[in-house]
Amino acid sequence: MILTSQEILERMNKNELGFTPQIDQFQIQQHSVDLRLGFSFLIPKSWEITNEGRVAVKTDHLDFDHKSMRHTLVELEEGQFFDILPGEYVAVTTLEKIKLPNDLMAILYPRSSVNRRGLSIDLTGVVDAGYEGNLLIPVRNNTQSQVIRMYPGERICQVVFEEIHSGVDVKQSRWQNSDVIVTIKEERSTIEMEYVRKGNISGLKKDFTLK
Repeated sequence: MILTSQEILERMNKNELGFTPQIDQFQIQQHSVDLRLGFSFLIPKSWEITNEGRVAVKTDHLDFDHKSMRHTLVELEEGQFFDILPGEYVAVTTLEKIKLPNDLMAILYPRSSVNRRGLSIDLTGVVDAGYEGNLLIPVRNNTQSQVIRMYPGERICQVVFEEIHSGVDVKQSRWQNSDVIVTIKEERSTIEMEYVRKGNISGLKKDFTLK
C-alpha cells in the first residue's frame, strides 16, 4: 500500500519515518515527498596526469583501487549555484537524509518540471527498508547548446513510500549512515524559489515549517 500524505505525516510524528533537515510545507504532496538538491556534486573525470603523461580515466567499476580518482568533488556554499554544461553528466546528493523503518520501502521518481528544463534524472530507484542516509542522484543535461543552472535547495525528485506488510530483516547497506559522496507540484511558488536562489535554505525551513 502506498502511503498518503496524512499517513506519511503520522509516521513522521511517531518518529518511524525521518528526514534531516525536516521537510517543509512545499515538499509534502498527496502521496509523495519532494526531495531537495544538496550541496555536493560529483563530476566524472575524463583524464588525469600520470608519470606516463595524460591518460584517459578508466571506467572499470571493478577497479576498486582507483575509484576515488574518477570524479571531481564540488562542494557548494549557501548562495552558490551549479551550471551543468550541455551533454554533461553529474551525480548530486539530496539535501535530506532519509530514515526508513523496516516495514517501509521507498521508490524515487524524477519531477516532471525538472525534465521539462532539459535535465534527465535517470532514476526509478528503490530505497530499501531500514535505509538511513543521503541519496545520490544521476543528472544529465540533455540539451546540445544550453547551460542549465541548478540551485541547492530546489526540489529535484519525489519519493513514494510503500508498506511492506510483514516487515524485513534490515541488511546494512554500505551507504548506510555514510557520506554518499565519499564512499520545479511544478515550481509555482516564487516565494520558495526566492529563498532557494539566495541560498537561504535555513530561512526557508524556518519560515515554512511543516504543520
